[in-house]
Amino acid sequence: ETKNVAWKTPVHGRGWSSPVVLGNQVWLTTATRDGRELSVLAIDRDSGRVVHDVLLFKVDKPEDTARYNSFASPTPVIEDGRVYVHFGSYGTAALDTKTGKTLWERRDLPGNHWRGPGSSPMLSGERLFVHFDGYDQQYAVALDKRTGRTLWKSVRPHDYGTDDGDMKKAYATPVVVEAAGRSQLISQAAKAVCSTPAFATSTR
Repeated sequence: ETKNVAWKTPVHGRGWSSPVVLGNQVWLTTATRDGRELSVLAIDRDSGRVVHDVLLFKVDKPEDTARYNSFASPTPVIEDGRVYVHFGSYGTAALDTKTGKTLWERRDLPGNHWRGPGSSPMLSGERLFVHFDGYDQQYAVALDKRTGRTLWKSVRPHDYGTDDGDMKKAYATPVVVEAAGRSQLISQAAKAVCSTPAFATSTR
């Protein structure tokens, strides 16, 4: 508890996301156990002092997730001046790392996670990519990182071979690769891996 520990800072709530670091800031997400309050924190890397503690979203009717998952399992993604946080269908947002102010948010991307969200967002160029592989809907979206606007939405095209929504869920994080001179979003879903042109203006 004390040996070789530079600092230790209590964090309210519960979250299974990983922290992300930029400069002297450590950002992480957390949530109340009942999923009604979703928060993001920034901690000073050198001292452990809490720099920002932002209650980002309130949820009226969260899913029954606490037995299986936390409500803050997706890991944020960070770049100079901005951190992007994702709580599945409960909300996605971009925050200013200096002020902690919300730059944009989206709460209109649907999906029944059933066991809670788990896919982390991925940043490439001017786009933020997010998976929604839930019980009822399965798709990937590309958002404009500056505004949060949807650039394209790609519904999973493959046959899952079942009507059981529990077998259609997935919790993977996408990755962008260069293949044959094109940027492809490699998007891991249940039963299949999909490849989508990452920087297309629209997609089916």
